[in-house]
Amino acid sequence: MEENLIIDISESNKGKEQIIINKKYKFNFSYKRKDNSKVYKYTEYKKINKCKSFIILNDKKEILKYNSSHNHPENEYDVSLSIMKHKIKDGIEKSSIPFGIKIKPLYNKISKEMGLICPEYNSIKSQISRNLNKKLPSNVTTFAEIPSESEYYKTKRGENFMIFKNSNLIIFQSPFQAKLFKEYNDDIFVDGTFFIAPKFSYQVFITRTYAKELDSFYTTSFAILKNKEQETYKIIEPKNLHCDFERVISKAAKTIFPNTNIKYCIWHYKKSLEIKKNKLCYNEVKNNNNIFIYYKAISNLPFINPEYIFDIYVIIKIKSIKNNYCQFLKFLEYFYKTYLIDYDMKFWNYYNNIEHITNNASESLNNYLNNLFPTKPSFYELIDKLNELEHLLYYDYQRKIRGIWKIKKRAINKANEISVLIERFKSIEAKLIDAKCDRNKIINL
Repeated sequence: MEENLIIDISESNKGKEQIIINKKYKFNFSYKRKDNSKVYKYTEYKKINKCKSFIILNDKKEILKYNSSHNHPENEYDVSLSIMKHKIKDGIEKSSIPFGIKIKPLYNKISKEMGLICPEYNSIKSQISRNLNKKLPSNVTTFAEIPSESEYYKTKRGENFMIFKNSNLIIFQSPFQAKLFKEYNDDIFVDGTFFIAPKFSYQVFITRTYAKELDSFYTTSFAILKNKEQETYKIIEPKNLHCDFERVISKAAKTIFPNTNIKYCIWHYKKSLEIKKNKLCYNEVKNNNNIFIYYKAISNLPFINPEYIFDIYVIIKIKSIKNNYCQFLKFLEYFYKTYLIDYDMKFWNYYNNIEHITNNASESLNNYLNNLFPTKPSFYELIDKLNELEHLLYYDYQRKIRGIWKIKKRAINKANEISVLIERFKSIEAKLIDAKCDRNKIINL
């Protein structure tokens, strides 16, 4: 028997155990003998010019006998193909949830470790994809198929997600997220995204909170909604709920959280005004400085004392009628119906609290998630990514709370500048009130 034989373990395309000798010859399992040793025959033993080589191993994979009467040339490439496919398949099998497995980087790593002629990536890509798909759980195609319990509803730390599920909604919250929601519930930021919602659902809905002492935002739950008419759920009533100008959200929130202050995003307020301005009166605003000033005044009303907002609107409308600003008057009518009638003014006014004037905390997270998926993900792909995100934020929180990561001081931003202006206005306003000045003088301020 030859000495210094190198043995690698692989498997055939049919899943049978395969032995590789010296990275040159492949032997498929044939049968087991009475003494529990195994006989492996060379892979070309069924051909006309069959090879009679075989090898016998004991249960410890030690060689008992090796017949090396090969009647053919060595086939390093074919052997390397088998080894590569087996190693990648083994990597997939060892992964509890293989959604995050990147086949190409794994291929590059293994090919470097093998140190022999390797097959091209494209030659094994399709078969590896099949192996990967076999490992994945059955795809969920309808909302009713979403399980209430699953081995995949666990954090990376092995904790069970708390699940709330009914026929139209499923909510996931880890113990860490529940802790955050309980400790930091003054300001909760909510937003939905359609782009990463599985095909059978309407929207993925995410809640976030702000840890002031860490100056950081953290996700507190995520939900998959079947349709738009769903209410969220009540764990602890937040002081302020920050969201977009979406009536469904605010209406549901006020029903469930009657004592919560709804705060709409200023960016969305200004954006909607800009869109409507461009549609109704773009040229008038652009070419007439007075109209431009009126438009800017309307767009900055969220930072004005709400007691005077309607008066300011009336003054601007009277002047616009007097000067026959026809197109701008259509814009004013839109503003009146939308923000003075349809929406409660206190929901979009930040005169008395300017700490969080946008919903960017949720918007930025949704943009990040949208970029992770070029197409709509399957249910379990989505769960896996959201699980990864939960773990990253858990790690971030633990590092900051222990002082391992320094908390960066926030640079002065627009909100700080607006806050200074508002405080200056409040000071002047108080002096005028003390001096018993006419109300119109305060409005013109």
